[in-house]
Amino acid sequence: MDRLRLGLLLALLLCHAPVWALSFSTVVIDAGHGGKDGGCVHNGLIEKKLCLDLALRLERLLKAKGLKVVMTRRTDTFVDLDDRAAIANRQRNAIFVSIHFNATRDRSVSGMEVFYRSASGKAVASKILRSMDLNLKGRNRGVIYQDLKVLRATRATAVLVEGGYLSNKTDASRCATIAHREEMAKAIVKGILASRS
Repeated sequence: MDRLRLGLLLALLLCHAPVWALSFSTVVIDAGHGGKDGGCVHNGLIEKKLCLDLALRLERLLKAKGLKVVMTRRTDTFVDLDDRAAIANRQRNAIFVSIHFNATRDRSVSGMEVFYRSASGKAVASKILRSMDLNLKGRNRGVIYQDLKVLRATRATAVLVEGGYLSNKTDASRCATIAHREEMAKAIVKGILASRS
């Protein structure tokens, strides 16, 4: 069976997988990019800076809720994808949440989306995106199966949040504000907590 058919079959099976609450006490927050890897740069915004800012906000809010938080980076440093997964894989009873912002050549594209690779990842992704949709302005682009390395290499339940398209002027203007990033952090935390049993 070729890779495309296998991927489609897996995605179809995951669509019908049961949704359940998870038991976890640790959240690994992965601020995307960093150091020599700036991520996307559009409308005067640099993705790596927004990722770190949002990740640090998540850390504060999750700790206030009594969860242990492990950061893959807390400064503007480059961390290899394998190392990010390794940090997560050293934790017990954990989930992994990678933070990113998106971009595309079509500047009309906007919105929030969450990527997953496993059935449990899809459950968490759905809770996070539902909370973001309810609490933030912006288009809900859905939860999307992606065979991303950082999701594939992480043994724990893992998701990757895309907070908006920096290539879109409306999304970029929202994401540029501290107030919006704080509300986004609160919405993601609500989604994470809703995933717990």
